[in-house]
Amino acid sequence: MTYTNASNLGAEHGIWLGSLDFYEKELDILETRLAEVAKKNTDAEAKAGVEHFQNQFIVQRNNIDELKHKVNEHAHLVFEDAKHHAGHVETSRVNEHKKIDDTVKTFEKIINDLRQEFNNFLSKWM
Repeated sequence: MTYTNASNLGAEHGIWLGSLDFYEKELDILETRLAEVAKKNTDAEAKAGVEHFQNQFIVQRNNIDELKHKVNEHAHLVFEDAKHHAGHVETSRVNEHKKIDDTVKTFEKIINDLRQEFNNFLSKWM
């Protein structure tokens, strides 16, 4: 097996989890705004938009939960590997780390696009 230094992997776990917590709180704010739109507008088009965003927010919350689980699980494996191999981890852990990083970056792009779409919706219905 090939091993590599684990020093920078742990820091990124914390950054990812912090970002996911931020987006979770942001979804709380967006849902509050969505409730305001739902309360003020009974138009069929507005209701369809409200339902669309309700569904999207549910999906993104699920994505956050899955990503947090994946990050925590990976962090645990890296910690255990580093503990048993004097601060080094198997190279396969680094590859897993890169995949999680890509997944987090993709999630961030999706949620930012969703936020922009939602802001456009708000500008029409608020």
